[in-house]
Amino acid sequence: MTDLPTPLDAARARQLSAEFGLKGDEYDRVLAILGRTPSLTELGIFSVMWSEHCSYKSSRFWLKQLPTKAPWVIHGPGENAGVIAIGDGLAAVFKMESHNHPSFIEPYQGAATGVGGILRDVFTMGARPIANLNALRFGAPDAPRMKQVIDGVVRGIGGYGNCVGVPTVGGEVNFHPRYNGNPLVNAMTVGIAQADRIFLSAAAGVGNAVVYLGSKTGRDGIHGATMASTEFAADSEDKRPTVQVGDPFAEKLLIEACMELMATDAIVAIQDMGAAGLTSSSVEMAGKGGVGIELQMENVPQRETGMTAYEMMLSESQERMLMILKPGREAMAEAIFRKWELDFAIIGHLTDTGRIVIRHNGVVEADIELAPLESQAPLYERPWVPTPKLPVLGTVADPVGLKAALLKLVACPDLCSRRWIWDQYDSMVGGQTARRPGAADAAVVRVEDHKRALAMTTDCTPRYCLADPEEGGKQAVAEAWRNITATGALPLAITDNMNFGNPEKPEIMGQFAGAVMGIGAACRALDFPVVSGNVSLYNETEGRGILPTPAIGGVGVLEDVAHAVGLAMPAGHDLVLVGATQGWLGQSLWLREIAGREEGAPPPVDLVAERRNGDFVRAQILSGAVAACHDCSDGGLLVAVAEMAMASGIGATLEASGDHAFWYGEDQARYVLAVPSAAPLLAAAAAAGIPAMHLGKSRGRDLVLPNGEAISILDLQVAHEMTLPALMRDGA
Repeated sequence: MTDLPTPLDAARARQLSAEFGLKGDEYDRVLAILGRTPSLTELGIFSVMWSEHCSYKSSRFWLKQLPTKAPWVIHGPGENAGVIAIGDGLAAVFKMESHNHPSFIEPYQGAATGVGGILRDVFTMGARPIANLNALRFGAPDAPRMKQVIDGVVRGIGGYGNCVGVPTVGGEVNFHPRYNGNPLVNAMTVGIAQADRIFLSAAAGVGNAVVYLGSKTGRDGIHGATMASTEFAADSEDKRPTVQVGDPFAEKLLIEACMELMATDAIVAIQDMGAAGLTSSSVEMAGKGGVGIELQMENVPQRETGMTAYEMMLSESQERMLMILKPGREAMAEAIFRKWELDFAIIGHLTDTGRIVIRHNGVVEADIELAPLESQAPLYERPWVPTPKLPVLGTVADPVGLKAALLKLVACPDLCSRRWIWDQYDSMVGGQTARRPGAADAAVVRVEDHKRALAMTTDCTPRYCLADPEEGGKQAVAEAWRNITATGALPLAITDNMNFGNPEKPEIMGQFAGAVMGIGAACRALDFPVVSGNVSLYNETEGRGILPTPAIGGVGVLEDVAHAVGLAMPAGHDLVLVGATQGWLGQSLWLREIAGREEGAPPPVDLVAERRNGDFVRAQILSGAVAACHDCSDGGLLVAVAEMAMASGIGATLEASGDHAFWYGEDQARYVLAVPSAAPLLAAAAAAGIPAMHLGKSRGRDLVLPNGEAISILDLQVAHEMTLPALMRDGA
């Protein structure tokens, strides 16, 4: 047995370091830490741990500025997922994470394994997953391969979530040519745990066994974290071997086995093998615990022959966990995992050396001091330039009229029905879903046998973020807060998924910085802290980046699910608009779809008004005064009313006067409420100093516009529902 691993040839090591994504000065730092040329396994460990995907080297400086604490926050960023208290000794555990690059290369498996990975982040903490959501961004539907990408991503999300038995209850979809070569697939999971039974990842106990659990290791996904930290080029499809292959049935078994073992006192620490696989899980667990770790790679369950230590350490095969067990609990734990027909193997132990030592068949393949892997990891405060402010849009003439514009808007890709998508998801498995996709601004899911429920949503308006990243960041948080509020729930916390282009370009780093500043301002103003998240950079193909897309996943609580309201308005109710309207058309969908222009400053976000108006609306809902509620966002006021009408099949007669800017402007902090009588609500709003006005009344089967034109709700529904099926009919 040798004391040190066999080093690579010096020239070959430097060449490989560049291929693995390390910059020249970063590799020089590796040499300084080791005091010698690395082995292949050591070089692989450094390259993935210092990749953008794992180290957050371009974003950590900015992420530290986000608010992460509140009295209800149990665990914020730094663990596998965020944890908040929701009452009755229960906690909600949730996170959102990207699988963008894999989903373009291999749409079905890329999306499916994204769902599997985020599920593991949540149940690793001791939470049983109760809901999945997603945030998807696709290119123009007629772009090359885009229909196949859409079809594969949707089938992958549905196939994995449906098979594992966790309902997919909500999400969002946008289309824009800037995503043609780089779609975004952001997956979110929410779970429930006992607040005093949260499992963490810091290893402890010198001599304790390091246990491998779940499925066998193969060669899929090797250097997946590195691939996710680089731009795409013309040969991106050649990277298929770096995309993992998922098995949702194994994941279901893994959930049940972990839940059973978590009911005992056997576990010291637990971590899923996500990005960078066994490398990240072992390094992070030992590093957080301030201990050392030794692994014997021949003990790792393998599904392929002749695997090397390098391949096993960097494989991103799915449905795998790493666990530290208390002494003497190994046999009991093994019996549980064998019962669930999963692999169980003791592959190492903890040490007091502060080092990670990898042996394979008695040969040392890696020997690295753990502390410098984190303390000397690259951290960049990259140069950035603020995005220039766009002028406020002036008056824009109406070329088509209110009726024609409405019919076109409800049918456009960004506003059309997502039924073609959500019908492929099982949103009711488990029997706890109270508000299904399309029924409310946020999904509502009951909490076990309690009256309590969680409301959850994902939101972002990338065109706003491109025009003004700071206002766009504010708006993404504010809309998530509004959507939760519109169900009657109290928003508690967010997870974010920061999708941007190449951070080495100052204008892209400026977009990131601006979005973080906006998100932070909104979270502070709305008492809506960030408890988990993910950063996905280098979302560029052949030098062209995506729209800046800081997707926000929000979670709130309803003390009694019976108080939840949705979109569908009953007949004979007054419609009331809460919030001020200026008629802001800059960056609106009306401007793009009807006037053919994408310009102007986006609508400003008044955070004081957001908080005031939302708290008022929520109080009205919880008092029982509101039959239906919908926030005003994409498409503006008339689209919001039309969506309420389509959800119920009930028409409305609109009496409020206003031009196209009034009806289609995308002013923020607004809600449409259906109430039995407008007078009490208007009086309460006036007393609170909140702008509110009577819009009209729900009745009949037509939407009657203020100018007397009528549109049948059936015609609206047909236009709304036909777009995606027609686009995808010849897709896959």
